[in-house]
Amino acid sequence: MRAVTHETFGEPWDVLTVEDVSVPEPGAGEVRIRTLMSPIHNHDLWTIRGTYGFKPELPARAGTEAVGVIDALGEGVEGLSVGQRVASGGTFGVWAEYFTASAAGLIPVDEAAADDVAAQLVAMPFSTLALLDWLDLKEGDWIIQNAANGAVGRLLAQLAPTRGINVVGLVRRDAGIDELAEQGITRIVSTETAGWEDRVAEITGGAAITAGIDSVGGESSNQVLSQLGEDATLVIFGAMAGGTMELNSGAIIFKNVTVKGFWGSRVMGSLAPQRRGELFTELLTRVQDGSISLTTEASYSFEQVREAAQANFVPGRTGKIMLRP
Repeated sequence: MRAVTHETFGEPWDVLTVEDVSVPEPGAGEVRIRTLMSPIHNHDLWTIRGTYGFKPELPARAGTEAVGVIDALGEGVEGLSVGQRVASGGTFGVWAEYFTASAAGLIPVDEAAADDVAAQLVAMPFSTLALLDWLDLKEGDWIIQNAANGAVGRLLAQLAPTRGINVVGLVRRDAGIDELAEQGITRIVSTETAGWEDRVAEITGGAAITAGIDSVGGESSNQVLSQLGEDATLVIFGAMAGGTMELNSGAIIFKNVTVKGFWGSRVMGSLAPQRRGELFTELLTRVQDGSISLTTEASYSFEQVREAAQANFVPGRTGKIMLRP
């Protein structure tokens, strides 16, 4: 079978290749899945660079989320069947024609769901909902986030109101405001325009902002921090601009701001099974009632994986970049 691999760590568009490898056999409690579609996440590309919290041994596979069809069952697997379509999140090495995954972690997919929606249901939406739950905010509280036009930013803006939480989003380009408005996401401020802080205050009505979500790093971290109220929490969710944050120490000291990191894999892994099930039920409800939409920008073949990796960082992208065998 064909699989996306890399011999060294580096920029994905420099190091990724497609190799012929053996088809894997499912072990006890596992199933083999024929891949239909897989999204490219930022953490997938950071793993390829060797800069993520998980660093695989080389040569390495890539990809962590996919939708596919069960091709074979391992020993002891019950409740699943060959030919059944399932979604898998947190399974490393899914950018391949076939992959194996723990049966216990698979989610049966309704036939009404398109492949490109089912493929991105678990990692980003569930991680975003887990973040919202982890913040433990109360109805009426305000959140401010940067990268509001990214996948997590769009999802948070759609999920938070279902719990009565208010969100104001920051984007780096004026055009980002209209892009999000097309998806029905408002309360967006562009930091490209001078005086953007006044626009934030206008949107919130001067209410204190309880939590800030930083997915960018660099100067953008301080922009989020500057808008927080007293005793607020600044959550570091990502580092799109690099591993260094610019933070004003005075703002942290005098506002008594708490700075915390959020790693979805760790937080979701620590959830009790019952709570994990409750959150996933909530997520499915929001997808079905139209509260959140999962969009796709473009789909690429495995042979176009380098081009697809570059497309992930094109400004103005409004949906996920997908890979298909």
